[in-house]
Amino acid sequence: MTDDKKTSSAKDVDLEDLVASSDSGARKPLGMPGKLLVSIAAAWSLFQLWIASPLPYMLRFGVFNATEARSIHLAFALFLAFMAYPALKRSPRDRIPIQDWVLAAVAAFCGAYMFLFYEQLAQRPGAPITQDVVVGVIGILMLLEATRRALGPPLMIVASVFIVYSLFGPYMPGILAHRGVSLYGLVNHQWLTTQGVFGIALGVSTSFVFLFVLFGALLDKAGAGNYFIKVAFSLLGHYKGGPAKAAVVASGMTGLISGSSIANVVTTGTFTIPMMKRVGFSAEKAGAVEVASSVNGQIMPPVMGAAAFLMVEYVGISYVEVIKHAFLPALISYIALVYIVHLEALKANMQGLPTSNPVRPLLNKVIGFLTGLLLLMALSFAVYYGLGWLKPVLGDATPWVVAVALAGVYVGLLRVSAKYPELELDDPTSRVVTLPQTRPTVMVGLHYILPVIVLVWCLMVERLSPGLSAFWATVFMIFIMLTQRPVIALFRGRSRVADDIKEGFRDLWDGLVAGARNMIGIGIATAAAGIIVGAVSQTGVGLVLADVVEILSMGNLMLILLLTAVLSLILGMGLPTTANYIVVSALLAPVIVMLGQQNGLIVPLIAVHLFVFYFGIMADVTPPVGLASFAAAAVSGGDPLRTGFQAFYYSLRTAALPFLFIFNTDLLLIDVTFLQGIVVFVVATIAMLIFAAGTQGFMIARNRWYESILLLLVAFTLFRPGFWMDMVHDPYQQVPPAQFEQALGDVDEGSQLRVQIRGEDAFGDPMTTFVLVPVPGGDTGQERMENLGIELLTDGDQAFVDFVEFGSLAEDLGFDFDQELIDVSAPVDRWAKEWMWIPGFLVFGLVVLLQWRRREPDVGAAATA
Repeated sequence: MTDDKKTSSAKDVDLEDLVASSDSGARKPLGMPGKLLVSIAAAWSLFQLWIASPLPYMLRFGVFNATEARSIHLAFALFLAFMAYPALKRSPRDRIPIQDWVLAAVAAFCGAYMFLFYEQLAQRPGAPITQDVVVGVIGILMLLEATRRALGPPLMIVASVFIVYSLFGPYMPGILAHRGVSLYGLVNHQWLTTQGVFGIALGVSTSFVFLFVLFGALLDKAGAGNYFIKVAFSLLGHYKGGPAKAAVVASGMTGLISGSSIANVVTTGTFTIPMMKRVGFSAEKAGAVEVASSVNGQIMPPVMGAAAFLMVEYVGISYVEVIKHAFLPALISYIALVYIVHLEALKANMQGLPTSNPVRPLLNKVIGFLTGLLLLMALSFAVYYGLGWLKPVLGDATPWVVAVALAGVYVGLLRVSAKYPELELDDPTSRVVTLPQTRPTVMVGLHYILPVIVLVWCLMVERLSPGLSAFWATVFMIFIMLTQRPVIALFRGRSRVADDIKEGFRDLWDGLVAGARNMIGIGIATAAAGIIVGAVSQTGVGLVLADVVEILSMGNLMLILLLTAVLSLILGMGLPTTANYIVVSALLAPVIVMLGQQNGLIVPLIAVHLFVFYFGIMADVTPPVGLASFAAAAVSGGDPLRTGFQAFYYSLRTAALPFLFIFNTDLLLIDVTFLQGIVVFVVATIAMLIFAAGTQGFMIARNRWYESILLLLVAFTLFRPGFWMDMVHDPYQQVPPAQFEQALGDVDEGSQLRVQIRGEDAFGDPMTTFVLVPVPGGDTGQERMENLGIELLTDGDQAFVDFVEFGSLAEDLGFDFDQELIDVSAPVDRWAKEWMWIPGFLVFGLVVLLQWRRREPDVGAAATA
C-alpha cells in the first residue's frame, strides 16, 4: 500500500509538471522570489480588471489606449515567462537564476517600450531611430526565447523562419522570391506598429481572452470544477459505461470555463479515468475518452480556447454571431461522443456504478425532467420579458434593482445549499463504491451557475462587449468567492466568520495568480503569431501560398480543403491552439475563400475559420505529439501513442464536421429561421449518431461491412441532402450574359444570381471567379440594376462591366470596370433538398431491421433499456 501511495504521489507530481510546463510555468521558487512571482501575476490580473472596468473613465485616471494596453500586457507576459519557465530541463525549479532576472527585466522593458515612449514614437511614424531599432531587435529576440520556453521550439522556429524570409526575400528560390525588407523596415513593422507583434491577436488577448481565462480560474478555485464532475457522475454514473458518459459531460462543462485541453484532462481525468477502468474500459480507451471530451471543450462556446474572440476581429462579425454559428456543431459533437461511449459499453456489456438514488419509475423520471424543463423555460421568459418591461419604467435605476434581485437569488440558493452536506474533494486513489445522490449534489452548488448566467445575459441580451461582459461576470464571481463561505456558515449555525472570510480572500488570491499564470502562454503565443501575420502582410507571402496551394491541388476544392486540414494538423502538433488558429487562418483562410470562388463554391468566411480552427484542435489529439494524450496516459497508465490513436478514432466525428459545414452551411445556422434551425439540429444529431455507429462498427448488433457503408451513406445524405438533389435537378439554369438585366427582373427579390466573371486582379494578373449576386428591391430589372449600382455594355451575347457606382453593392461584391460576365445562372423552382432525407431514413430503417433480427439477447436488452 505504501508503494502504491508513493507511485501515485510521483505520478501526481509528473502530471503537475506536465500541466505547469504547458500552461502556467514549471518553476515554483521559494521565499521572496516566489512571493514576488505570484504578486506580479496577481498585479497583472488586477491591471486587466482595471482596464476592462468603467472606473478609469469615471475617475479620469489610468486610462490607456489600445496600443498602450497591449504593450503593458506583453510586458507582464514576457516578465512572467522568464520568471516562471526554466530555460532548460536541468534548470532549477525552486529558485530563479540571476540571468533570468536580467532577461525578464530587459524583455519587460522592450515589451513596455510602446507604452513608455508612446508620444515620441507617435511623432516619428515610419521613421525609427537607432534606439528604436535596437530595442525592437532585442525585443523580438526576447519574444522568441520566451516562446521557446513557454511553448516549446515549434512556434519559435516558425516565427524565426518568417523573419528570415522577410529579410532575405531576394535570395529565395523561384516563386517564393520577393523584394525583401530592410532591418529598419522589419523592426518598424513588427515592433513599432500594430501590424505585427502588437496586432489584432495580441489586442484580443488583452481585451477579451485574459478576462475569460481569469473568470474560469476564479470559478474553478471557488469549487465549480469539482461540482461539475460530481453532478455529471451523480446523473450518469449508474448507466452502462456510466463513468465514461459522466467524463464526457464533466469535461464539456469544465471546457466551458477552461481554455486548456491538457489542464482539462488532468483536472477531470484524475477522477474519471480510474472510474472508467473500474467498469471495464482499458487504460488506453479510458484515456482516449477523456482526451476526446477534454479537447472538444475548446470548440464549446463561449470561450472556445480564445478563438471566438479572434474570429470576431478576423471575420468581422459580432461575438454573438460567432457563438451562434459555432454552437450547433459543438453540441452535436458532444452528443455523438456520449453515444460512442454508449456503443463501447454495449460491445463489452459493461455495467455502471451502484447508485444511491431512490428507485423511481421511468414515467416519473420523464415527468420530473419535463417539469424542470418547463419551469426553467417559464423562469427564462419571466426574467427576459419582465426585465424588458421594467427597464423603461426604472430607467437608470435598472442595474441597481437587478443587482439587488440577483443578490437575493444568490442568498436564497446559498440557503438551499446549506441544507445539504458539502461536496468533499475526492481522493482519486480511493475505491468509490456508490455514487453521490443527484438531488443533494445538484442543490449544493447551484449558485455557481449565476455568474455564467450573468455572462450570457450581458453578452446575448444587453449586447455588451465580450470584455465588459466578462468583467461584470468576474466581479460577481469575486463577490461569490468572498461571501459564499461566511453566508453558508451563518445558515448552518457556525461562528467562524473571520476564518471563512480569510479563506475566501485566499481563494481569490489563488484565482488571480492562477488566471495570470494560465495566460502567460496565450499572451506569448498571440504575440509570436503576430510576427507571422506581420510577415504575411509585409511580404505578400499569402498570395504566393495561394499559388502553391492551387498548383498542388490542381484547382480541386476538396484537395484544397484536405491540404489545409493536413497543414493545420502539422502546425498544430507544435503550436498551441490559439497560435495555430492565428497562423493557419492568416495563411490559408483567404486562400480557401479565393480558390473556392474561382472554382464555383462560395464559402462564408466564418465557415472557413471554423474549419481551420477544428483541425488545429485535432492536433492536440493526433500522435506523435498530442500532449493531451500523454497527460491522459500518465493518469491511466496506458501507452501514450495507443491512447492518441484511439482518441483520434473517437474524434473522427470532429474531423468530419468541418467538411460538412463547408458544403452545407445550414449546420452553422447561416440564413436559417428558428424552426429550420430546430429541424437542422434534430436531423444533424441523428446523422452524427448514425455516423458514429458506422465508424464504430456497432449499432444494435455488430455491423457487417456493407451495413457500415450504408450507415455512412445515410449519415452523408442527412448531412448534405443537396448533393443528391443537385444530381436529380440542377438548382440553376443558364442565362445568356447579355440578358443579365432581364434575369435580375425575373427572379424573386432576396434570391441570388450566380455570376462568373473574368478580368484582372489587383496586381493586373488574369482572374476568373464566381460571385453570388443578391437580388435587390425594385419592380423592374432596370431598377434593380440601378439599386445594385452597376451598368453593363452588351455586344451580341457578351456583356462587360461598363460602370460600377462607388460604395454600391456591386462594388462590395467585387465587380470592376471592364470585367466580362462569362456565365450567368438564375435559380429555378425545384423540390426542397430535404426530400432526400426520406430515402436516407428508409435505408437506415432497413439496416435497423437487419441488425434487430440478429441482435444478441443481452445486448438487445441493454439497447432497449
